[in-house]
Amino acid sequence: MIPGVTIQVPAKINVQLSVGGPEPAGFHELATVFLTVGLYDEVTVTAADALRITVSGPDSDLVPTDGGNLAARATTALAERLGVRPSVAVHIAKGIPVAGGMAGGSADAAAALLGCARLWEADLALPELLGIGADLGSDVPFCLTGGAALGLGRGERLTALPLGGPLHWVVAVAAGGLSTSAVYRECDRLRGTARIPDPLPFPPVLKALAAGDAPALARALDEYASAPPGEGHANDLQPAAFSLRPKLHDTLRVGRTLGALTGFVSGSGPTCVFLVPDARSAALVAEGLSASGTCTSAAAATSSGEGPLVRYAPKPATAPGPEADRA
Repeated sequence: MIPGVTIQVPAKINVQLSVGGPEPAGFHELATVFLTVGLYDEVTVTAADALRITVSGPDSDLVPTDGGNLAARATTALAERLGVRPSVAVHIAKGIPVAGGMAGGSADAAAALLGCARLWEADLALPELLGIGADLGSDVPFCLTGGAALGLGRGERLTALPLGGPLHWVVAVAAGGLSTSAVYRECDRLRGTARIPDPLPFPPVLKALAAGDAPALARALDEYASAPPGEGHANDLQPAAFSLRPKLHDTLRVGRTLGALTGFVSGSGPTCVFLVPDARSAALVAEGLSASGTCTSAAAATSSGEGPLVRYAPKPATAPGPEADRA
Protein backbone atom coordinates (compact mmCIF):
# COMPACT_ATOMS: atom_id res chain seq x y z
CA MET A 1 0.00 0.00 0.00
CA ILE A 2 1.27 3.49 -0.87
CA PRO A 3 2.19 5.35 2.37
CA GLY A 4 0.74 8.67 1.26
CA VAL A 5 -0.39 10.69 -1.72
CA THR A 6 -0.20 14.43 -2.38
CA ILE A 7 -2.41 16.15 -4.94
CA GLN A 8 -1.80 19.69 -6.18
CA VAL A 9 -5.10 20.91 -7.54
CA PRO A 10 -5.68 24.30 -9.20
CA ALA A 11 -8.33 26.95 -8.75
CA LYS A 12 -10.90 27.54 -11.45
CA ILE A 13 -12.46 30.67 -12.85
CA ASN A 14 -15.65 30.89 -14.86
CA VAL A 15 -14.66 32.85 -17.95
CA GLN A 16 -18.36 32.84 -18.80
CA LEU A 17 -21.16 31.91 -16.40
CA SER A 18 -24.67 32.04 -17.89
CA VAL A 19 -27.38 31.12 -15.40
CA GLY A 20 -30.89 30.01 -16.30
CA GLY A 21 -33.96 30.44 -14.14
CA PRO A 22 -34.54 28.33 -11.03
CA GLU A 23 -35.95 24.85 -11.49
CA PRO A 24 -38.53 23.35 -9.10
CA ALA A 25 -35.76 21.57 -7.17
CA GLY A 26 -33.91 24.88 -6.76
CA PHE A 27 -31.09 24.18 -9.21
CA HIS A 28 -30.24 26.40 -12.18
CA GLU A 29 -29.25 25.32 -15.68
CA LEU A 30 -25.82 26.69 -16.57
CA ALA A 31 -23.66 27.30 -19.58
CA THR A 32 -20.23 28.00 -18.18
CA VAL A 33 -16.72 28.13 -19.52
CA PHE A 34 -14.30 26.77 -16.92
CA LEU A 35 -10.60 27.57 -16.91
CA THR A 36 -7.98 26.49 -14.38
CA VAL A 37 -5.51 29.10 -13.15
CA GLY A 38 -2.26 28.76 -11.27
CA LEU A 39 -3.38 29.07 -7.67
CA TYR A 40 -3.32 25.73 -5.87
CA ASP A 41 -4.47 23.78 -2.86
CA GLU A 42 -2.27 20.87 -1.87
CA VAL A 43 -4.09 17.88 -0.41
CA THR A 44 -2.21 15.02 1.24
CA VAL A 45 -3.90 11.75 2.21
CA THR A 46 -2.23 9.14 4.40
CA ALA A 47 -3.41 5.96 6.07
CA ALA A 48 -4.89 6.49 9.55
CA ASP A 49 -7.10 4.75 12.10
CA ALA A 50 -10.10 6.97 11.22
CA LEU A 51 -11.08 9.80 8.86
CA ARG A 52 -9.48 13.05 9.99
CA ILE A 53 -9.41 16.44 8.22
CA THR A 54 -6.84 19.14 8.98
CA VAL A 55 -6.40 22.47 7.20
CA SER A 56 -3.63 25.06 7.04
CA GLY A 57 -3.04 28.26 5.10
CA PRO A 58 -4.93 31.55 4.64
CA ASP A 59 -8.42 31.56 6.21
CA SER A 60 -8.03 27.90 7.14
CA ASP A 61 -10.11 28.56 10.26
CA LEU A 62 -13.12 29.10 7.97
CA VAL A 63 -12.87 25.61 6.46
CA PRO A 64 -14.92 22.92 8.24
CA THR A 65 -13.05 19.87 9.43
CA ASP A 66 -16.06 17.68 10.16
CA GLY A 67 -18.20 15.55 7.87
CA GLY A 68 -19.46 18.64 6.07
CA ASN A 69 -16.06 19.21 4.47
CA LEU A 70 -16.28 18.31 0.77
CA ALA A 71 -13.01 16.40 0.91
CA ALA A 72 -14.41 14.35 3.80
CA ARG A 73 -17.60 13.68 1.85
CA ALA A 74 -15.55 12.66 -1.20
CA THR A 75 -13.44 10.28 0.87
CA THR A 76 -16.53 8.70 2.40
CA ALA A 77 -18.30 8.38 -0.95
CA LEU A 78 -15.32 6.67 -2.57
CA ALA A 79 -14.88 4.34 0.41
CA GLU A 80 -18.53 3.32 0.15
CA ARG A 81 -18.12 2.65 -3.57
CA LEU A 82 -15.08 0.45 -2.90
CA GLY A 83 -16.45 -1.25 0.21
CA VAL A 84 -13.59 -0.08 2.44
CA ARG A 85 -13.34 2.01 5.61
CA PRO A 86 -12.49 5.71 5.07
CA SER A 87 -9.52 5.41 7.40
CA VAL A 88 -7.34 8.25 6.14
CA ALA A 89 -5.92 11.51 7.36
CA VAL A 90 -6.55 14.32 4.86
CA HIS A 91 -4.50 17.49 5.18
CA ILE A 92 -5.47 20.49 3.05
CA ALA A 93 -2.92 23.28 2.55
CA LYS A 94 -4.96 26.19 1.24
CA GLY A 95 -3.71 28.36 -1.59
CA ILE A 96 -7.10 28.90 -3.26
CA PRO A 97 -9.19 31.67 -1.67
CA VAL A 98 -11.76 30.29 0.78
CA ALA A 99 -15.40 30.95 -0.24
CA GLY A 100 -14.05 33.08 -3.08
CA GLY A 101 -15.90 31.63 -6.07
CA MET A 102 -12.84 29.70 -7.29
CA ALA A 103 -13.99 26.16 -6.37
CA GLY A 104 -11.60 25.65 -3.48
CA GLY A 105 -13.88 23.15 -1.75
CA SER A 106 -14.61 21.34 -5.00
CA ALA A 107 -10.90 21.22 -5.80
CA ASP A 108 -10.24 19.62 -2.43
CA ALA A 109 -12.98 17.05 -3.06
CA ALA A 110 -11.44 16.21 -6.44
CA ALA A 111 -8.02 15.90 -4.86
CA ALA A 112 -9.39 13.62 -2.14
CA LEU A 113 -10.98 11.35 -4.76
CA LEU A 114 -7.76 11.12 -6.77
CA GLY A 115 -5.59 10.72 -3.69
CA CYS A 116 -7.68 8.05 -2.01
CA ALA A 117 -8.09 6.13 -5.27
CA ARG A 118 -4.29 5.99 -5.55
CA LEU A 119 -3.78 5.33 -1.83
CA TRP A 120 -6.23 2.41 -1.90
CA GLU A 121 -4.88 1.25 -5.29
CA ALA A 122 -8.42 1.32 -6.67
CA ASP A 123 -8.92 0.29 -10.27
CA LEU A 124 -11.35 3.08 -11.18
CA ALA A 125 -11.62 4.76 -14.57
CA LEU A 126 -11.94 8.53 -14.75
CA PRO A 127 -15.66 8.37 -15.74
CA GLU A 128 -16.39 6.57 -12.47
CA LEU A 129 -14.62 9.30 -10.49
CA LEU A 130 -16.47 11.96 -12.50
CA GLY A 131 -19.77 10.32 -11.57
CA ILE A 132 -18.91 10.36 -7.86
CA GLY A 133 -17.73 13.95 -8.20
CA ALA A 134 -20.96 15.07 -9.88
CA ASP A 135 -22.93 13.75 -6.88
CA LEU A 136 -20.78 15.90 -4.59
CA GLY A 137 -21.02 19.20 -6.45
CA SER A 138 -21.29 20.65 -9.93
CA ASP A 139 -17.70 21.99 -9.97
CA VAL A 140 -16.05 18.74 -8.81
CA PRO A 141 -15.99 17.00 -12.22
CA PHE A 142 -14.13 19.91 -13.82
CA CYS A 143 -11.69 20.01 -10.91
CA LEU A 144 -10.90 16.36 -11.66
CA THR A 145 -9.94 17.16 -15.24
CA GLY A 146 -8.66 20.76 -15.28
CA GLY A 147 -7.66 22.73 -18.37
CA ALA A 148 -10.52 24.46 -20.18
CA ALA A 149 -14.04 23.10 -20.63
CA LEU A 150 -17.61 24.00 -21.41
CA GLY A 151 -19.94 22.94 -18.60
CA LEU A 152 -23.66 22.42 -19.18
CA GLY A 153 -26.48 21.22 -16.94
CA ARG A 154 -25.38 22.21 -13.45
CA GLY A 155 -21.84 22.46 -14.84
CA GLU A 156 -21.09 18.74 -14.54
CA ARG A 157 -21.60 17.88 -18.24
CA LEU A 158 -18.19 18.72 -19.63
CA THR A 159 -16.77 19.21 -23.10
CA ALA A 160 -13.05 19.92 -23.29
CA LEU A 161 -12.17 23.19 -25.03
CA PRO A 162 -8.98 24.08 -26.90
CA LEU A 163 -6.83 26.84 -25.43
CA GLY A 164 -4.50 28.38 -27.98
CA GLY A 165 -1.89 29.67 -25.56
CA PRO A 166 -1.29 30.85 -22.00
CA LEU A 167 -3.45 33.64 -20.64
CA HIS A 168 -2.40 35.94 -17.82
CA TRP A 169 -4.69 36.88 -14.96
CA VAL A 170 -4.68 38.78 -11.71
CA VAL A 171 -6.75 37.40 -8.84
CA ALA A 172 -7.93 39.96 -6.26
CA VAL A 173 -9.11 38.44 -2.98
CA ALA A 174 -11.78 40.26 -0.97
CA ALA A 175 -12.13 40.22 2.79
CA GLY A 176 -14.53 37.47 3.83
CA GLY A 177 -16.30 35.02 1.56
CA LEU A 178 -19.72 34.85 -0.03
CA SER A 179 -22.08 31.90 0.26
CA THR A 180 -22.77 30.43 -3.18
CA SER A 181 -26.36 29.63 -2.22
CA ALA A 182 -26.90 33.19 -0.96
CA VAL A 183 -25.60 34.61 -4.24
CA TYR A 184 -27.96 32.40 -6.27
CA ARG A 185 -30.89 33.47 -4.07
CA GLU A 186 -29.98 37.11 -4.60
CA CYS A 187 -29.69 36.52 -8.35
CA ASP A 188 -33.24 35.12 -8.38
CA ARG A 189 -34.51 38.02 -6.27
CA LEU A 190 -32.97 40.64 -8.56
CA ARG A 191 -34.41 38.98 -11.65
CA GLY A 192 -37.88 38.83 -10.19
CA THR A 193 -40.47 37.59 -12.66
CA ALA A 194 -38.49 38.51 -15.77
CA ARG A 195 -38.24 35.82 -18.44
CA ILE A 196 -34.80 34.22 -18.26
CA PRO A 197 -33.44 32.90 -21.57
CA ASP A 198 -31.87 29.47 -21.79
CA PRO A 199 -28.15 29.71 -20.97
CA LEU A 200 -25.86 29.30 -23.97
CA PRO A 201 -22.11 29.63 -24.52
CA PHE A 202 -21.06 32.83 -26.28
CA PRO A 203 -19.22 31.78 -29.49
CA PRO A 204 -16.75 34.74 -29.55
CA VAL A 205 -15.53 33.67 -26.08
CA LEU A 206 -14.84 30.12 -27.28
CA LYS A 207 -13.13 31.42 -30.43
CA ALA A 208 -10.85 33.76 -28.46
CA LEU A 209 -9.88 30.99 -26.04
CA ALA A 210 -9.06 28.64 -28.92
CA ALA A 211 -6.80 31.32 -30.38
CA GLY A 212 -5.22 32.19 -27.02
CA ASP A 213 -6.02 35.81 -27.91
CA ALA A 214 -6.33 37.88 -24.71
CA PRO A 215 -7.49 41.16 -26.37
CA ALA A 216 -10.14 39.28 -28.37
CA LEU A 217 -11.31 37.47 -25.23
CA ALA A 218 -11.59 40.77 -23.37
CA ARG A 219 -13.64 42.28 -26.21
CA ALA A 220 -15.92 39.22 -26.30
CA LEU A 221 -16.51 39.34 -22.55
CA ASP A 222 -17.23 43.06 -22.59
CA GLU A 223 -19.58 42.64 -25.53
CA TYR A 224 -21.46 39.89 -23.75
CA ALA A 225 -21.62 41.87 -20.50
CA SER A 226 -23.10 44.90 -22.30
CA ALA A 227 -26.13 42.93 -23.55
CA PRO A 228 -29.54 44.16 -22.36
CA PRO A 229 -30.64 42.98 -18.89
CA GLY A 230 -31.65 39.33 -18.93
CA GLU A 231 -29.75 38.60 -22.12
CA GLY A 232 -26.33 37.85 -20.76
CA HIS A 233 -23.35 38.85 -18.67
CA ALA A 234 -19.84 37.53 -18.62
CA ASN A 235 -21.02 36.32 -15.21
CA ASP A 236 -24.75 36.30 -14.53
CA LEU A 237 -24.04 36.07 -10.80
CA GLN A 238 -22.03 39.29 -10.82
CA PRO A 239 -25.00 41.65 -10.22
CA ALA A 240 -25.99 39.53 -7.21
CA ALA A 241 -22.42 39.61 -5.86
CA PHE A 242 -22.43 43.41 -6.31
CA SER A 243 -25.72 43.64 -4.44
CA LEU A 244 -24.35 41.67 -1.50
CA ARG A 245 -20.87 43.25 -1.62
CA PRO A 246 -21.06 46.74 -3.27
CA LYS A 247 -17.36 47.43 -2.70
CA LEU A 248 -16.53 44.94 -5.46
CA HIS A 249 -17.33 47.77 -7.89
CA ASP A 250 -14.25 49.60 -6.55
CA THR A 251 -12.01 46.56 -7.02
CA LEU A 252 -13.05 46.14 -10.67
CA ARG A 253 -12.70 49.87 -11.35
CA VAL A 254 -9.17 49.99 -9.93
CA GLY A 255 -8.07 46.90 -11.85
CA ARG A 256 -9.23 48.37 -15.15
CA THR A 257 -7.58 51.72 -14.32
CA LEU A 258 -4.30 49.90 -13.73
CA GLY A 259 -4.38 48.44 -17.24
CA ALA A 260 -6.36 45.21 -17.08
CA LEU A 261 -8.04 44.33 -20.38
CA THR A 262 -11.21 43.36 -18.53
CA GLY A 263 -12.30 42.17 -15.12
CA PHE A 264 -15.23 40.37 -13.54
CA VAL A 265 -16.35 38.62 -10.37
CA SER A 266 -15.19 35.01 -10.29
CA GLY A 267 -18.14 32.61 -10.05
CA SER A 268 -20.26 33.50 -7.04
CA GLY A 269 -17.54 35.86 -5.76
CA PRO A 270 -16.29 37.79 -3.99
CA THR A 271 -12.91 37.19 -5.67
CA CYS A 272 -12.40 39.37 -8.75
CA VAL A 273 -10.27 38.29 -11.70
CA PHE A 274 -8.62 40.48 -14.32
CA LEU A 275 -7.37 39.49 -17.76
CA VAL A 276 -4.10 41.23 -18.60
CA PRO A 277 -1.88 41.24 -21.71
CA ASP A 278 1.25 39.57 -20.33
CA ALA A 279 3.21 38.53 -17.25
CA ARG A 280 4.75 41.99 -16.73
CA SER A 281 1.31 43.59 -16.78
CA ALA A 282 0.06 40.97 -14.34
CA ALA A 283 2.79 41.85 -11.84
CA LEU A 284 2.05 45.58 -12.12
CA VAL A 285 -1.72 45.20 -11.81
CA ALA A 286 -1.35 42.82 -8.86
CA GLU A 287 0.98 45.27 -7.11
CA GLY A 288 -1.37 48.18 -7.73
CA LEU A 289 -4.44 46.32 -6.53
CA SER A 290 -2.66 45.13 -3.39
CA ALA A 291 -1.79 48.76 -2.57
CA SER A 292 -5.24 50.14 -3.45
CA GLY A 293 -7.08 49.06 -0.32
CA THR A 294 -9.93 47.65 -2.41
CA CYS A 295 -8.95 44.01 -1.74
CA THR A 296 -7.01 42.12 0.89
CA SER A 297 -4.45 40.75 -1.58
CA ALA A 298 -3.83 40.27 -5.28
CA ALA A 299 -1.69 37.75 -7.14
CA ALA A 300 -0.72 36.99 -10.72
CA ALA A 301 -1.80 33.61 -12.11
CA THR A 302 -1.38 31.98 -15.51
CA SER A 303 -3.68 29.56 -17.29
CA SER A 304 -2.50 27.23 -20.03
CA GLY A 305 -3.85 24.24 -21.90
CA GLU A 306 -0.83 22.00 -21.35
CA GLY A 307 -2.59 18.88 -20.10
CA PRO A 308 -4.50 18.24 -16.89
CA LEU A 309 -3.62 20.48 -13.99
CA VAL A 310 -4.66 18.03 -11.25
CA ARG A 311 -1.45 16.41 -10.05
CA TYR A 312 -0.83 13.68 -7.52
CA ALA A 313 2.37 12.24 -6.15
CA PRO A 314 3.11 9.26 -3.91
CA LYS A 315 5.59 9.99 -1.14
CA PRO A 316 7.45 6.79 -0.16
CA ALA A 317 9.19 7.18 3.17
CA THR A 318 12.63 6.34 1.70
CA ALA A 319 12.37 8.55 -1.35
CA PRO A 320 14.21 11.89 -1.43
CA GLY A 321 11.24 13.61 -3.04
CA PRO A 322 7.84 12.99 -4.63
CA GLU A 323 7.53 11.30 -7.96
CA ALA A 324 4.97 13.43 -9.82
CA ASP A 325 2.13 12.00 -11.84
CA ARG A 326 -0.65 13.70 -13.71
CA ALA A 327 -4.28 12.79 -13.41
